[in-house]
Amino acid sequence: MATVNVVVKHGPKKYDVEVDTSAPGEELKYQLFSLTGVEPDRQKVIVKGGQLKDDTDMSKLGLKPGQVIMMMGTPGEGGGAIVRPTEKVKFLEDMTEAEAAQQIGATPAGLINLGNTCYLNSTLQALKSIPELQESLEKYEFRNSAPSGSQLGLNTTTPGTDITYQLKNLFRKMSHTQEGMPPFIFLQALRTTFPQFAEKSKKGMGYAQQDAEEAWSQIVSQLKEKLQESGEGSSAESSFIDKYMSGELTSTLECDDPAAAEAGEQLTHSKDQFLKLNCHIDGQTAHLRDGLVNGLKEKIEKRSEALGRDVTYTKTSKISRLPKYLTVHFVRFFWKRDVQKKAKIMRKVTFPHELDAVEFCTDDLKKALIPVRDKVRELRKEEEDVERARKRRQRNPVEDQTLEEKKEQEKKEKKLATSADGDVEMGETFKTDAEFEAEKDASILAAKKELNSLIDPELRKDDGANQSGIYELRGVVTHQGASADSGHYTAYIKKTGPKDPVTGKVGPEDGNWWWFNDDKVTEVTSDKIDALAGGGESHSALICLYKAIPLPTAEGIME
Repeated sequence: MATVNVVVKHGPKKYDVEVDTSAPGEELKYQLFSLTGVEPDRQKVIVKGGQLKDDTDMSKLGLKPGQVIMMMGTPGEGGGAIVRPTEKVKFLEDMTEAEAAQQIGATPAGLINLGNTCYLNSTLQALKSIPELQESLEKYEFRNSAPSGSQLGLNTTTPGTDITYQLKNLFRKMSHTQEGMPPFIFLQALRTTFPQFAEKSKKGMGYAQQDAEEAWSQIVSQLKEKLQESGEGSSAESSFIDKYMSGELTSTLECDDPAAAEAGEQLTHSKDQFLKLNCHIDGQTAHLRDGLVNGLKEKIEKRSEALGRDVTYTKTSKISRLPKYLTVHFVRFFWKRDVQKKAKIMRKVTFPHELDAVEFCTDDLKKALIPVRDKVRELRKEEEDVERARKRRQRNPVEDQTLEEKKEQEKKEKKLATSADGDVEMGETFKTDAEFEAEKDASILAAKKELNSLIDPELRKDDGANQSGIYELRGVVTHQGASADSGHYTAYIKKTGPKDPVTGKVGPEDGNWWWFNDDKVTEVTSDKIDALAGGGESHSALICLYKAIPLPTAEGIME
């Protein structure tokens, strides 16, 4: 081991330090930490070639005995003091089942197939991925009333047949276990309220397979009626579905026959609520965007009063409100008369992990969304640039310098002069890694605050709407098979970041997904989602659940 004794000057104090030239710069930093109390990431040590880095090759610095090295930096607040845990450590084997299910990394509960109920299991897992829905359900209390969608003609309902109340109970139980559980009571409530789900199989004993999209729509319709959100500043209530999952379409109806306009017929304008967007699939549909464009324009046959006969009209729709949670339905099933069942369109249709919905909006909504969307993209680029710069700084600064950079560095070194007492007089100030990081963090924080300031005032009031126009994919319900009345349904749900049980703070996501195949739950990578585009009888996306990307607060904090 080759060593050199040097003098490190920190403020008014000098320290004799034995430097191991075969070790990286990080070791010297820790030596100085033990002498000065200044953490390594807060130190700036000036050596040949510039500022000392953690992976600097000390043997290439040409250190000489007695050489004076300048160090600057102050200890951080707290100094990294070790604090005794305030709570007693509890081991996994000592926890209850409910406690274990709440721990970081716990596998979520699956649902047992009760006989052709995979359509329901996958639908429920997708709905459970909406945290606001779970929070709202926890506040729900049973009320004796008649469900408007009931086909039984009953005047009252009971807790056992209240779909919303049973969904609350089911989600609560699922959150307290990692085992597969049977949704008996909820299934009975669904079949009582909507008897089509109690249809018997034509192939023998048991119940028939059902369409997951129909189950989704019927459950959401019940939640729309029953689940209410308290309004801020008043006692008024609004539907949870209306707030978080419902959008608005502004449509124009125009007759295709020019004679109608010549006869004085005017365009018809209307506004309609939607709970899902349909992705219509034809021979040219290759991507979700193509199908959404198809779905927002349709042909309607109706009577024209101006012409006195039935003619074709074109209804063109634009989105005038984007909900926080956007449901997209791939219209893959159609009624095939010759076989008397819902056949499946096998065509491959890709869909993005991030959806920009701005192009489907009205001009007024576009004006509100575009500044925020563009700032989001600008902020992301800045964050990526900072991360690339951070990785470059981790490399050896001397070895990675180009010829031009080395010449520039030599000019800088000429500004360093040695005084009579051997001290180094600084001609230029160098920044520590900590100071560099602080500057970049401050820049990004300012950009986040600016992003928040760009949110449209009207959209800011609507916390259940998408305020940027950008969505991230959170859930996919898939179907495997050739028809809606057969095959198998599963669900893919994106993993959320680990939540600290003490602080409640959510950490970064790892990008993986949970695959819910009834009661079998498996962790898979994101490339599995890309394989759900279809193209055969294999698993293909039937429902995609998108969530508005989070935006920073006025303080620049991402919640």
